[in-house]
Amino acid sequence: MPDHVSRKDFVALVGTVVAAETIPAGSATEAATAKHPAPVPSLTSNPEAYTFLTEPESAFVEAAVERLIPADELGPGGREAGVAFYIDQQLSGQFGYAAKMYRQGPWQADATPDFGYQLPLTPQQVYRLGIAATNAYCEKTYGKTFDKLSGAHQDDVLTALDGAKLSFDTVPAKTFFEMLYGNTVEGFFADPLYGGNRDKVGWKLIGFPGAAAAYYPFVEKHNVPYKVQPQSIADLQHAEQMAMEGSADMDTHIALAKKALGVH
Repeated sequence: MPDHVSRKDFVALVGTVVAAETIPAGSATEAATAKHPAPVPSLTSNPEAYTFLTEPESAFVEAAVERLIPADELGPGGREAGVAFYIDQQLSGQFGYAAKMYRQGPWQADATPDFGYQLPLTPQQVYRLGIAATNAYCEKTYGKTFDKLSGAHQDDVLTALDGAKLSFDTVPAKTFFEMLYGNTVEGFFADPLYGGNRDKVGWKLIGFPGAAAAYYPFVEKHNVPYKVQPQSIADLQHAEQMAMEGSADMDTHIALAKKALGVH
């Protein structure tokens, strides 16, 4: 990464792509056409409690995501945005168990990205082994676990992981870092329903309007600011539940979305 590009600016640039990709396909249509039972509390309405990460592991992840996306004049960092909780929830589910990954082998460590994931380990195992190995390196080198290091030393460790300058017996260091970094970006820009992007800080950073598919008439209006308060899946579901009983047609859904976004 060029020195003159701040870490937050770089992540924001990446997020313009990630934010669009992290909305489940068809979610707007499904929300508009499905019958609505009694309101179900969103994930973010419940107290956050880690369900996979142990206390030492969550301390590592909280510290790491804050160094990867630090708080600055542009807004909160990864820790305040709930990125560690997002990662924990992903590891507790299908992603953590590698439910949709091909795991029959053979695996080639030097394969190009076109070959896909090249480890027999599940993401749960990558995190558990990677955190343990990194903490062991930190204790040997600095006398402290990663979360207790200064910011500068944490950056040194993350840079060493990214550059494959560290070698672990249990898991490839760079693979661990790439998974951690990718999940950190996802957690900062995914819909808040999944536990991260708290208060939609990631969306506000890049000007992403959220899940409301009501802004398509403005796509071709180049160089015209589009300033709205982003709307999440839970926001739109709540608006529909407050306005209707039974099923909703798409016109009603779009009208509610436009109202929520302040679009006329």
